[in-house]
Amino acid sequence: METTQRQTYLDWLRILSILAILFFHSAMPYDQGDWWHIKNKETSGIMMEVVFFMHQVRMPLLFFISGTVSYYMMQNRSGLGFIGLRFRRLFIPLLVGMFIIVPPQIYMERLTQGFKGSYWDFYPSVFKFVPYPKGSFSWHHLWFIFYLFIYDLVFAPVFAWLVSPQSERFRNAMAVLAKGKWVYLLAVPGVVWYALLAWKLPETNDFAHDGCYLVYWLLFVLAGFICILQPKLMDSLERNRRFALAIGFLSLVAMDYMRWNKIEPGYANWHFQNEFFFAAFRSLRAVIGYGWVLALVGYGKHYLNYKHRSLNYLNQAVYPFYILHQTVIVILSYYVVQTQESILMKYIFTVAATFFISVLIYHLFIQPYDAMRFLFGMKPKNKVKKIATKPVVETTEIMALSA
Repeated sequence: METTQRQTYLDWLRILSILAILFFHSAMPYDQGDWWHIKNKETSGIMMEVVFFMHQVRMPLLFFISGTVSYYMMQNRSGLGFIGLRFRRLFIPLLVGMFIIVPPQIYMERLTQGFKGSYWDFYPSVFKFVPYPKGSFSWHHLWFIFYLFIYDLVFAPVFAWLVSPQSERFRNAMAVLAKGKWVYLLAVPGVVWYALLAWKLPETNDFAHDGCYLVYWLLFVLAGFICILQPKLMDSLERNRRFALAIGFLSLVAMDYMRWNKIEPGYANWHFQNEFFFAAFRSLRAVIGYGWVLALVGYGKHYLNYKHRSLNYLNQAVYPFYILHQTVIVILSYYVVQTQESILMKYIFTVAATFFISVLIYHLFIQPYDAMRFLFGMKPKNKVKKIATKPVVETTEIMALSA
């Protein structure tokens, strides 16, 4: 099939997505949200708007891309082989993150809450296994890795069937959606699910109480898998990219207009009491997510499907970079928020310093050593092939957010 060959635009989109997450998390100490690990004394409403928009788009895009990566990882593997690979690429780094990478974030937050001890005084509390925020045991921004591991574990038999010859009839049936704009029917289940349940079951990222978003994210994974399974659907997204962008843009404008004018449930300017209008208002967030994600995939396929000698290095770096970046941000923010600089200068410094430190940690201490590569979900160095001949199987399980 055409899609067994490397689709470089997906790699570029993954890299750009992680870069966007850097900008997103770096903004969290300075926006007007009422919670993050470290908060600046002064906050910015403009920064809040940037965070709001990125929150609707970044995780849906990453889950969609993860679905395409799961497709490539299923090539020439059985369901059990796929599970074994996901255990090594996802579960091992998750454990490393929960016991080594995440605890410094909790420690820095505890310092702002009055804790006076050293990090080594704090660290044993991790092994009491009391969940955060009451305790010090958490996956924080690595929740995405656990969610994706569970999705792949549960759907491994389905994925194995979909890439097998037995699914040819299903794949051919999916080609019907490539006509006109029917491909956007893939968004309907997610929009309806979100509209009905998002306000009853708000996002928690703790898996156990995240019923709405657990399914919402999954539907993006499945959409990504199906679209790469049937190449005509990706062609349709490319062909209709302006339509998707228009839907995403108009939905964002409508949502922001209502938010800024307090035309929301719970405010005096909200004059609609019918449940249909409540659901329609809630659905706007999902429409924004699907509109922008499908537009970005379409534009990426049109403009980013090219190779560059840097792509192989960047493709390997993004997963460790994701695992590291939020811890670097939290540690930096603890000190940066104590300065007298403007919010803009603090934000620029946080972004630049986090990028610089995370890249150097990867380049100096992870990339050269097979043991470190294993702990961060990478292939051994001698198994990494040239980008021109390697199928797209480098992990995209990189993305998450704890807010």
